[in-house]
Amino acid sequence: MSLENKPIGFNQAIVPLLFFVAVLVIGLFVFPVILKKGMLPLEILILLAFSFNCVYLMFLGYGWKEIQKSIQNKVGESVGVILILFSIGVLIGSWIVSGTIPMLIYYGISIVNPQWIYVFAFLICILFSMLTGTSWGSAGTIGIVMIGISEVYEAELAITAAAIVGGSFFGDKLSPLSDTTNVASLATDVALFDHIRSMLYTTGPAAIIAIIYYVAISPYWSAETSVLSEQPENIINTLNSLKTSFNFNPILLLPLLLVIWGSVAKKPTVLVLLGSSWLAMILAFVFQDFNLQDIFESFKSGFSVNMTNQESTSNEALQILNRGGLYNLIEGITSCFLIFAFIGTLDVINAIELVIKNGSKLRSIFAALSSTLFTNLTTSNQYATSFIIGEAFRRKFDKMKLPRKVLSRSIEDAGTMMENLAPWTPSGIFMASTLGVSALEYAPYQVMSLANIVIAYFFALTGMAFFTKRENE
Repeated sequence: MSLENKPIGFNQAIVPLLFFVAVLVIGLFVFPVILKKGMLPLEILILLAFSFNCVYLMFLGYGWKEIQKSIQNKVGESVGVILILFSIGVLIGSWIVSGTIPMLIYYGISIVNPQWIYVFAFLICILFSMLTGTSWGSAGTIGIVMIGISEVYEAELAITAAAIVGGSFFGDKLSPLSDTTNVASLATDVALFDHIRSMLYTTGPAAIIAIIYYVAISPYWSAETSVLSEQPENIINTLNSLKTSFNFNPILLLPLLLVIWGSVAKKPTVLVLLGSSWLAMILAFVFQDFNLQDIFESFKSGFSVNMTNQESTSNEALQILNRGGLYNLIEGITSCFLIFAFIGTLDVINAIELVIKNGSKLRSIFAALSSTLFTNLTTSNQYATSFIIGEAFRRKFDKMKLPRKVLSRSIEDAGTMMENLAPWTPSGIFMASTLGVSALEYAPYQVMSLANIVIAYFFALTGMAFFTKRENE
């Protein structure tokens, strides 16, 4: 029975969203923090919310075929994300077996001062993201190298991951090559560089705060003293093992350069990642001492130090390379599939749009930020969020004589920049799967996004950086 013409009210629309929030709070906060019993599996929590929504929709009178159709439409949108997750897994495995990542780790260990590893991770990811316009690509390539260096120095992986994620997203927001930056600009009908300059008012100070934070905690959280003074053999063994297990030469940088070129030239992401992986495979066959079976196994299940045929002490030093492969991110892919299926159940009754419409009576910018935050964390789709919020608030901003670049900035501040902190969103899932640190672990140290949202709300409440006087003149 179809209820397309039956009006759905706010009270009915918000029920599945409240249940979802309640499930997440209980599973991700109450159990581990209050009951001290460990965090419940995220995939099962999402599956529970999905099941509840299906039953609830049928209670409202919707037929299963109608529900299933909406789920199928939404899951179809996840194909691009899932293909990228598969491609990143293959890319990591291929870059390791080719010697690209081992070489970058080797010279990174030699160059990076371990006391400032968090600051360096933040800055190098900013640079890489600005060049490529992709936060995911930055974390999945140079971010993996920084995690490897951090493991060797026995630094805090949660802080390193936070610096990688924060730097990757900040650089992404300032890059005219970024897809989400362009989408936010298009959704609000704002010139791209006007949008980027507007974002600097909130993301710029947030980046400075993040740098100061990582500099301030480095003397207390870095592993320089323990690693370099008490266990120098750890570093020496790792460097020697890397050098004896792989043949290094500048040609091994070609897979990295291909990714940078593909991003700048705006080539299809999946094809660029796979192309870089196949190039790495050729380089592995030409320059490294691995047979074809080992190379293909690295593509499928990830690299294993057992492939190096080194003695046990060398294998122990190279444990940082045991990662990658087609199935490496399978948990993230499963979570991504489930969250899109869950969103498909929400789309049956247009729950997000109804709740946003009802809750947009607050002060314009404050409402735009809050609505964006709510929409992105429930739909897990920054593209959809940009157009939903852009459509809902464009005319309201015009009526209030507020420049639309403030709206486009708000969409990024509360949307793109905050998505990586939630473990159930595609960004949170991707970062956790790629870096090996869950979003809940790195979130407290991800000062870039946390400071950014505080600054955005402060501006909204005080009227700073509204540009109204300048625009009126």
